[in-house]
Amino acid sequence: MIEARTFDVAIVGGGPAGATAANDLARLGYDVLLLDRAGRIKPCGGAIPPRLIDEFEIPDELLVARISSARMVSPTDSQVDMPIEGGFVGMVDRDVFDEWLRQRAARSGAERQTGTFKELLRDRDGMATLVCDRRDADGATQMISIRARAVIGADGALSAIARQCIPGADNIRYVFAYHEIVRSPEQGGIPFDGTRCDVIYRGKLSPDFYSWIFPHGATTSIGTGSACKGFSLRGSVSELRQTLGLDQAATIRREGAPIPLEPLKRWDNGQDVVLAGDAAGVVAPASGEGIYYAMACGRLTADAVHKFLLTGDARQLKNARKRFMRLHGGVFWILGLMQRYWYTNDSRRERFVAICRDRDVQQLTWDAYMNKALVRARPLSHVRIFFKNIAHLTGLARAS
Repeated sequence: MIEARTFDVAIVGGGPAGATAANDLARLGYDVLLLDRAGRIKPCGGAIPPRLIDEFEIPDELLVARISSARMVSPTDSQVDMPIEGGFVGMVDRDVFDEWLRQRAARSGAERQTGTFKELLRDRDGMATLVCDRRDADGATQMISIRARAVIGADGALSAIARQCIPGADNIRYVFAYHEIVRSPEQGGIPFDGTRCDVIYRGKLSPDFYSWIFPHGATTSIGTGSACKGFSLRGSVSELRQTLGLDQAATIRREGAPIPLEPLKRWDNGQDVVLAGDAAGVVAPASGEGIYYAMACGRLTADAVHKFLLTGDARQLKNARKRFMRLHGGVFWILGLMQRYWYTNDSRRERFVAICRDRDVQQLTWDAYMNKALVRARPLSHVRIFFKNIAHLTGLARAS
């Protein structure tokens, strides 16, 4: 085993959370290692809100499409269009977007290495030592050990860091997502619009989540998700493509991965390890949106590690979760309730899509998405939506 030098912070995982944390800490002057596996692209719709673009200084050239509306499709094929008034949803390709984030971290001073985390040990002085398989430029692999004053686990929903270091991390629940990236068809002739995201709520295609068609300019993501064991995600996507006339579109690649359903109860080990991104479970319920929350989590985690390194007080690491839940816990709670109720069966999905036809619902939905917060500025709209929800829940309102 080759012993590498000691870093202030070792970050395992170079997705949006890990790369954001690496960039922030490197800019503060810390000696940062960013360890990432090569060649992996997470299955993801690739949607990012304007707030992310502004907050994290994302250049326009990374946007492959600007979405101006969403179409909600019910089990009986009832369709509700939700235009975005005065805004847009940016679409990014995760292979290009994630690599740009890693390169930015490197430009800020983080050291990038390609490899796979294996085990976290302790030196005689108690410092964390990461055992990793590192791959060099020629593709050769060698085992190395890396010492670090602090460790950030940003290595995805099945985080090895979390399972080794954080109590309860192996109890997290998942939705398994699968999508196929295809060459975007010509517009016209089939129900496809390169400026619109389609979200399909149909139990046959997803018994407990949803399916989607997300345009990315020259390519399109067609996917579905489910937590039901034995459900054929590939079969569902194949059927969706055939139904919409997209089965003849050239398939570029296929990807699948678990997506966490809720934040972990604990993100740190009380000593020197803290989680970020999917490893911490910060994917929004109901929508499955994760990029913004991963990057926001990465930033809060970096700040907690910064304060820990300044003070030596491990209690600072708990502030990453506390601050995240203070900012976003309310949204996650509401979305979790929505998913548990409305995604249960096709009858409820039908009513859910019908609710989306309401202008108040559409306006508040987009406001909340753009601002990443519960919108309190329209109390009368909230009252109207409350009574409309009661009507749908009790069956007093029609589903169409």
